[in-house]
Amino acid sequence: MKRIPSFNSWVTCPQPNPTAKLRLFCFHYAGGRALSFNTWAKNIPSYIEVCPIELPGRGMRFIQPPFTRLEPLIEALEKALLPLLDKPFAFFGHSMGAVVSFELARLFRRNGHRSPVHILVSGRRAPQIVDPDPPLHALPEAEFLQELRRYNGTPQEILNNTELIQLLLPTLRADFAVLETYAYATEAPLDCPITAFGGWQDWKASADDLEAWREQTKAAFSVEMFPGDHFFLHSSESLVLNSVNQKLHCYC
Repeated sequence: MKRIPSFNSWVTCPQPNPTAKLRLFCFHYAGGRALSFNTWAKNIPSYIEVCPIELPGRGMRFIQPPFTRLEPLIEALEKALLPLLDKPFAFFGHSMGAVVSFELARLFRRNGHRSPVHILVSGRRAPQIVDPDPPLHALPEAEFLQELRRYNGTPQEILNNTELIQLLLPTLRADFAVLETYAYATEAPLDCPITAFGGWQDWKASADDLEAWREQTKAAFSVEMFPGDHFFLHSSESLVLNSVNQKLHCYC
């Protein structure tokens, strides 16, 4: 069985498991990093190998310039993940990660690669729904930070630390630019099942916004809602992981 190559800076693997029957590639939210999924490997069955993705501009890749557009990002991800498609795999993506995983699956299909057995999208409206909110990535710093506080995903101690936030701002702006310059293009629905996860108090993705993901698959589809706001991924982590386990068990 193939291990994650040590030179592949895109893919982290907290608990490598060459005997796993399925790889779960996890795509983080804007401003996030692979570390967001570090606890998952301990709480997901051993037949699933958890493989968080680390995008440039954060973590061990901090000095690498972050992407500001989606198309070159998914093209780079395609090259990085191709050596790891030797066994069944699934995608999980939260917020920005949901868009990245969805468009990566469509790129795989266009280029004749293996498809994910299941896509789990989280905290993100369906891609065909236009964002009603104005873009944030080019706002003046004070306004940009104010909007970040609304999302409730960046700890206050970071937002209040002037030196630290200056280090993080370029990557945060770049991630929002990836999302806010993204233009959905109509294609045939995917053949793999899609599950959409949402938070009941998430002002960025309502239950109806999540239900619209149904249009993007010819296969099974469901919506699952959890207590919490846009970052229910963390506040309801045990419930989310239980659902992930249930959805992926049948492929193992």
